[in-house]
Amino acid sequence: MTLASTLTLPCGAVLPNRLSKAAMTEGLADPQGLPTPELTRLYRIWSEGGPGMLLSGNIQIDADHLERPGNVIIDHELNDDERAKFHEWTAAGTANGNHFWAQISHAGRQCFKIVNPHPKAPSAVKLGIPGGQFGEPVALEAQEIEDIIGGFVRAVRICKEVGFTGVQIHGAHGYLISQFLSPRTNIRTDEWGGSLENRARLLTEVIRQSREAVGPDFPITVKLNSADFQKGGFAFEDSVTVVGWLEELGVDLIEVSGGTYEQPKLLGIEGMEPAEDQNVKASTAAREAYFVDFAKAMKEACNVPLMVTGGFRSKAAMEQALESGAADLIGLGRPLCADPDGPKRLLEGDESLYRYEDELSLFPAPLRFLTGIKALRAAASFAVQFWFYGQIYALGRTGKPDKDLSVFAAWRQTEATHKDWLKRRRG
Repeated sequence: MTLASTLTLPCGAVLPNRLSKAAMTEGLADPQGLPTPELTRLYRIWSEGGPGMLLSGNIQIDADHLERPGNVIIDHELNDDERAKFHEWTAAGTANGNHFWAQISHAGRQCFKIVNPHPKAPSAVKLGIPGGQFGEPVALEAQEIEDIIGGFVRAVRICKEVGFTGVQIHGAHGYLISQFLSPRTNIRTDEWGGSLENRARLLTEVIRQSREAVGPDFPITVKLNSADFQKGGFAFEDSVTVVGWLEELGVDLIEVSGGTYEQPKLLGIEGMEPAEDQNVKASTAAREAYFVDFAKAMKEACNVPLMVTGGFRSKAAMEQALESGAADLIGLGRPLCADPDGPKRLLEGDESLYRYEDELSLFPAPLRFLTGIKALRAAASFAVQFWFYGQIYALGRTGKPDKDLSVFAAWRQTEATHKDWLKRRRG
């Protein structure tokens, strides 16, 4: 099996190769949460870059629960003008004959205070991150949970209608569905909390009702944590059980990920507390791909296709993951911010992607000591995230990355962009 091999999903859809542009937050929607010419330009560039499937960044189902200012929002029935903007975006995102899937999400308590000082969540458990960026969450009422399910289903249906070729329900990284799955953040005693079956009810109902809304031939996929890596959180054994339920519901692919804002394994870094041991081979930490061993163990318990994202850089490691059965699809994120044609080059014979994620190379020389101090390394890693935001902005606005951009300039740019977006949204 090679990167150029096709992948046929259970619903019958065929991906033209085994590479996917992973979901990355763009921050390029207009103040109404609609696609812009910048988003259209960005996804045309990524489509022409060669992956068989593109995943959008967070498309939020609730404007009061954004992952960040600038998210695309589908929280109502779209009018003709709004639909036209989505059609332009999806046409660009499928320009090279590839798939373009919408990642559909609700941030829950992981919504910045500047957007919502009191976000809704399964339970009133505050995010354990210092700095005051996140507010005090409020526990959802039962009817509000039903409304959220309806919001996900509406967004799935609309995404099909406006030209997306599939959807991914975001059930990972500590966002709302992930919050329901975790006994650490879901301490409810009603039908939405307690047992794993109850904690998974939000996710399984979204999938069941979405399938009814769009029919059997449209790809419905899920991003799911292999584990939260937190004591008392969503464990690997729980994840395997949930995947079995999702397979029974006809999910077409699971993207295996892990972590939350408190324990950001999704970025390959440590969080605010020691990671909980999940009894999976330590080799994952030493290899390129963060979640390969989890996916391989999951494969032993299910037949649904798996996508693995996080850390892949060499063609050899990607094809090894495919050949071993650990992954059916390889997700690529950060490398495509600065080198959007990386998949095409891999398919044409290049042996690896360029590396830009090393904190040492992106910080000015006098400050590189920051990444050598354990207490500061996580902060430095988060700061580097702004550099990748800057590359996405540059691709969308100019068609080219800005590789000379500094981490600090990128941070200032992101802060200014967020404030301007919120100001315009609030009139």
